[in-house]
Amino acid sequence: MSPIASQRAICFFDILYADMREGEMSGSPKPIEFLGAPASPYTRKMLAYLRYRGIPYRFHISMHDSLKGYPQPKPALFPTFYLPDEAGELQAVTDSTPLIRRFEGEYQGRPALPDDPVTRFLQDIVEDYADEWLTKIMFHYRWAVPENADHVAPLLVYWMMPQAAKGPANDLAENFAARQAGRLGVVGSNDATAATIEASYRRVLACLDDLIATRPFLFGTRPSAADFAIYGQFTQLLGIEPTSAAIARESAPRLLAWIDHLEDATGYAAHDDGWLSRDEAATTLRPLFAEIGRTYAPYMQANAAAHAASEKQVTLEIDGAPWTQATFPYQAKCLRVLRDSFAALSTQDQTAVRDAFDGTGCEVLTTPP
Repeated sequence: MSPIASQRAICFFDILYADMREGEMSGSPKPIEFLGAPASPYTRKMLAYLRYRGIPYRFHISMHDSLKGYPQPKPALFPTFYLPDEAGELQAVTDSTPLIRRFEGEYQGRPALPDDPVTRFLQDIVEDYADEWLTKIMFHYRWAVPENADHVAPLLVYWMMPQAAKGPANDLAENFAARQAGRLGVVGSNDATAATIEASYRRVLACLDDLIATRPFLFGTRPSAADFAIYGQFTQLLGIEPTSAAIARESAPRLLAWIDHLEDATGYAAHDDGWLSRDEAATTLRPLFAEIGRTYAPYMQANAAAHAASEKQVTLEIDGAPWTQATFPYQAKCLRVLRDSFAALSTQDQTAVRDAFDGTGCEVLTTPP
């Protein structure tokens, strides 16, 4: 099946499956409604998470007419969930990580976050790395490589408007590609950083391929939010962008199969003993923490410092090479949340995290500014 046919089949399946579950689950909660797009890694992250958890949902592809009149998020981001606030008023909510934490509290069974506080914090780091660093790699391969942009831009238009006439669709695709290419500097992709980004991609492929060779998922025999976060980015890198997909086919074919397993992980059991212990996670995930400490950690620290100083540019060295990009306030917030989570751990648990990160470069993620 072609990538576009596969994506369309997934979207149809999600709408149909939600309808079936709504009718079959007497007394079950009303399906969660949300708007997204197949080319959005965060949409794919949430779809896979909801399927695994068995949470009823109704997925609408962007520009679906049935969502007219719904509240609008500011800024407009994918996916957009429509959820009640404390007063029962419908709100547009967009951030995948807090959404997962909300759903973990509101729905019982098959949790995607480990119970052990140390293992959970390690999981949080990997999830944020996927959301905030792997997305740089995805955006780079999608829009900085001309043949990839030429491939994906028409798909983006037809995913939203399958009946669009070819001429207008091509015009929209060309304009959208140009606009996205103009935003490459926002995520850090430029001539000076391209080699760093691409080397990082190859290393993380090798690292994850080695990990998945030993167990089904990163933190044991059941998937975590970190697995779903990586899955979301990899649906694009391994399944849509031709250049990055070719690299994965050559160097890490195991991961191509792995993302298919994560697409619908409902067949995997969620036994309490399915999580790695904190010591097992610290030991076996150390190569991944070293990669995170090599790229994401120094960037996040420098970005937070630049944001605190009201500087418009982040400038640092990553892996011995210069890195410059616009300061990203949201990623400064992400680091603050992680540091606050670490500060909330007990002294004993903080020591366990420090031991897990010792010498990897991840130590800065736990250190207050």
